[in-house]
Amino acid sequence: MLRVVLAEDAVLLRAGLMELLSRVGHEVVAAVGDAAELARAVDAHRPDVVITDVRMPPAFRDEGLRAALELRERHPGLPVLVLSQYVATAYATQLFGGGSSDGGGLGYLLKDRVGEVSEFLDALERVAGGQTVIDADVIRSLLQASNKPLLRLTPREREVLAVMAEGLNNQAVARRLTITEASVVKHASNIFMKLDLDPAEGNRRVLAVLAHLRGEQA
Repeated sequence: MLRVVLAEDAVLLRAGLMELLSRVGHEVVAAVGDAAELARAVDAHRPDVVITDVRMPPAFRDEGLRAALELRERHPGLPVLVLSQYVATAYATQLFGGGSSDGGGLGYLLKDRVGEVSEFLDALERVAGGQTVIDADVIRSLLQASNKPLLRLTPREREVLAVMAEGLNNQAVARRLTITEASVVKHASNIFMKLDLDPAEGNRRVLAVLAHLRGEQA
């Protein structure tokens, strides 16, 4: 069971998430509708994981995202799963560039993923467990926006990179792309070599990919 603080201004979606999380055994210790309430709830309850929308009252810009970053500074290692209505790579790079080295899990998902219940719950549990989860559509946008070094990659290597950057291990990448694990290892080695990235395992590998892509968009 996870103790969750949920921040979502849309009443129906907030209620739906509360019902879903309760049904699978998690406890929503606080469900709030704006960033100020989110901060107070986290300070009061010290949850296992936070789920927050990006855009919240009063301006509906990036209040939820900024609150998440501030909470990560105040509570190092706090796992945070950020939900967004749109593919906004700027939000993703801001989140993962804002203090991802403290060991706490981080996630960035589109709200459409909530409808894919098993995928959403898996992402939540991975983030709570300290892993990094990034929406596949966001990864594709990052890849498309970062052209020069990626021209060195073959089409298959770009596919492997896109899935690998979601935080999946080699076995999971192999299942997703219907190739052998040995092929994934070979492709990953080629990718790291061509992009001058350190082939570190786990979250560090994801963050290295993101850092590289973020730098190329500047």
